[in-house]
Amino acid sequence: MSNKILRLPAVKAKTGLSRSTIYARVAQGTFPAALILGPNTVGWLEADVEAWIEKQIAATRRLQGRVA
Repeated sequence: MSNKILRLPAVKAKTGLSRSTIYARVAQGTFPAALILGPNTVGWLEADVEAWIEKQIAATRRLQGRVA
């Protein structure tokens, strides 16, 4: 499991989500919460983002009738 911290541009690139969608999903509790790194700086654990991606893949495959 990676403890690497990803900043917003890397999270956007990895997920394909926009900034506003990431923050909206964090607020809804459907995306990993950001870590506070400083007064105006946040980041996400790479392992949390990757786990979220895997969860999305599994959910999509279930909806398509395929077992993940």
